[in-house]
Amino acid sequence: MSARRKPRVGLALGSGSARGWAHVGVIRALEQAGIRPDVVCGTSVGALVGAAYAAGELDRFEQWLLGMRVSDVVGFIDVSLSGGMLKGERLMEFFRRSFVDRPIEELDMPYAAVGTALHTGAEIWLREGSTVEAVRASIALPALFTPVLRDGTMLVDGGLVNPVPVSLARAMGAEIVIAVDLSSDILGRHLAEEAQAEAHSSAIGEWMHKLQENLGELISSDVPDEPSLPSMLDVMASSINIMQVRITRSRMAGDPPDVIVSPRLAHLGLFDFHRAKEAIDEGKRAVEAILHTLRVLDERPS
Repeated sequence: MSARRKPRVGLALGSGSARGWAHVGVIRALEQAGIRPDVVCGTSVGALVGAAYAAGELDRFEQWLLGMRVSDVVGFIDVSLSGGMLKGERLMEFFRRSFVDRPIEELDMPYAAVGTALHTGAEIWLREGSTVEAVRASIALPALFTPVLRDGTMLVDGGLVNPVPVSLARAMGAEIVIAVDLSSDILGRHLAEEAQAEAHSSAIGEWMHKLQENLGELISSDVPDEPSLPSMLDVMASSINIMQVRITRSRMAGDPPDVIVSPRLAHLGLFDFHRAKEAIDEGKRAVEAILHTLRVLDERPS
């Protein structure tokens, strides 16, 4: 009697800005449980972490995250006056210097990232060429990072069309898809809570709000009787949250994953990248909460 073939497992890492460091904890907990994905794909920050994993660089990547401080995050900020507030080149140049930019086809495991064609709204699967360029396109959040021109197509963040890329994992041959949804607990948060979370990153929040004030002086006039409005950063973060929750629910209803891992990180703000340990620990906890489901799936006949 032949040995039972194990089903091919795919890991779909969702978007979520600073909450995305939870993906590292998810991967660590899965491997500790004896589950190593056969393919990995991601959207936005999920594409970034997935690339580090597929390249065999997760250990070094995690050490970098854990050593990150607010000043490091601020240091990656490079202001742009067109296309988005940040160019993102400082961040990508750091990755080119620190990690070898291998072609996607040469990574240690099958990998892909999701981007969105700005002019048509088409979902673009990035499955070949420069890994760093694919990641840069996938994280190009509108109004925040400038778009990326790749093969004649202007690309922005893949979270606009597929925040948790279950469909891509299946297209890559996954028979069991483990999806990591970073937005399950963020809908319904008030803007005051969003502002409080951003205030935790005091240096980053102060820098961004000063930028907003300077831009505001150029494009608006004071109206004494006008009620106080949320900051541009607060409105943008909350709008992104709403968009990604709605799209994620719709996409996963049509193409449900076999397992959903849902780290609870609504308390992290958009720029809280220096709070990696919190996010990683919550990623591990979220996997531990569904370990029984994972083991049952792993045992089922293929």
